[in-house]
Amino acid sequence: MEVKEYERGIVIKDAQDFELQHVFECGQCFRWNRYKNGYIGVVSKKAVFVYKEGNDVYIEGAKKEDQNFWRKYFDIDRDYGKIKKELSKDKVLAEAIKYGYGIRILKQEPFETLISFIISANNRIPMIKRAVDNISKKFGQKIVFNDMEFYSFPTVEELSLASEKDLKECGVGFRAFYIHEAVKKIIDENINLDDIEKLDTENAYKKLLEFKGVGPKVADCILLFSMQKFDAFPVDVWVKRIMQKFYLAPDVSLLKIRQFGKNKFGGLAGFAQQYLFYYARETSNSI
Repeated sequence: MEVKEYERGIVIKDAQDFELQHVFECGQCFRWNRYKNGYIGVVSKKAVFVYKEGNDVYIEGAKKEDQNFWRKYFDIDRDYGKIKKELSKDKVLAEAIKYGYGIRILKQEPFETLISFIISANNRIPMIKRAVDNISKKFGQKIVFNDMEFYSFPTVEELSLASEKDLKECGVGFRAFYIHEAVKKIIDENINLDDIEKLDTENAYKKLLEFKGVGPKVADCILLFSMQKFDAFPVDVWVKRIMQKFYLAPDVSLLKIRQFGKNKFGGLAGFAQQYLFYYARETSNSI
């Protein structure tokens, strides 16, 4: 897919396997909201409006010099058609892909993803989005785009100024303690999340589990949605339901489901998980 400049930003020409609703509403991100005929959101101190005309995806507000950033963020150079063809050999996934055929896995900033998915534990997406937005407004930097105000997600240093009380006021509930401890751990132990990304999946997984408030599902989400560990297989309530219905016995544990998914789908486990998650949620009455 070719990325070109246009008068208001950049455009991804003839975008294949790329549907905005599938990408932004498959549970992987929390800073995007419906706006006009597309979605508006904040990514790494950039506020942009993304919409589609025909097969072209327009990123209004993106700068010419940021083309490579957006290529990586939207995983533009990966052949999702090939991935879907391989996964469709499994009859359940063949059906699931019909629902989420336009999913692409985003390359998100690791610290924001860590904190966002700590917030996600036992939480609903609208509440997660609200809390992440509140944290950004209170501790991030203001961004003006199309005469609207947005806020970047805070850096580790910016969020280190937040007390547990401050965080609770942002609507994170009991997770305030875990967020506060995660920031403190990164600073005290001089942790660079980019170094964790360089590890193999299982060692990166173990490192993430050292953070309080990060369990197996949250660790796998961080691996998949910010570190491009595509053999990760996050298991939430939707994936649990669909895996128990089509692949495993109803009393199988979450960790066994995780391992089954990793073994069955291998290096494509993360893609399989996203198609299954979207399918399960879209057909919730039948799962």
